[in-house]
Amino acid sequence: MNITWLGHAALRLEGSRTVFIDPFLSGNPKASLRAQDITRADVVVVSHDHGDHLGDSFAICQKTGATLVALHEIALAAAEKKVKSEGMGIGGTVNVSGVDISLVPAFHSAGLGGTAAGIIVAMDGKTVYHAGDTGLTLEMQLIGEMYRPDIAFLPIDGRYNMTPRLAAKAVELLRVPRVVPIHYDTFAQIHSSPQEFVNLVGSRSVVTILQPGGSLEI
Repeated sequence: MNITWLGHAALRLEGSRTVFIDPFLSGNPKASLRAQDITRADVVVVSHDHGDHLGDSFAICQKTGATLVALHEIALAAAEKKVKSEGMGIGGTVNVSGVDISLVPAFHSAGLGGTAAGIIVAMDGKTVYHAGDTGLTLEMQLIGEMYRPDIAFLPIDGRYNMTPRLAAKAVELLRVPRVVPIHYDTFAQIHSSPQEFVNLVGSRSVVTILQPGGSLEI
């Protein structure tokens, strides 16, 4: 599986299917891809309805025919715009085009659905954990135990989610072998240090600092 960080919290997963997570591209000063340039998507997963996560999700689905997967209330809003959608709740799993998508707890506000969610994507024998926007929570220990992600993408901005210190503790709880920091330096008020995160994680996990548009293989 090839995973590209598109900037902020947006990811593109490419394997047997193409999956986008939280594709905030339009209006994102760090975006490495324009929404209008996306021609293929099978699934779009959204952690919550804040604009910097919901982003271009509906438009991408309308253009490509992709299925939107999100909390039930977000899926209902998508369906009103003629977007094919799968609604679900935290703790649930749906299979879309052969991809298993689960929503897990996240500590963060939201409008539709009243809460944010973390995202687990299992495809081609690999499992990806995208924490969305969340504070540190002991739920991460259970996420690591029950889903055993191969890689985690953790927010580190320290204002709307975890500081690097708390994100490093999340790595310890998850016991995840690889991790990538996201959701920092997009705007002036969320400046953070990925190198501090690397130093604090130490030998507990392999940390990769990506630039927007950078990719890795798992």
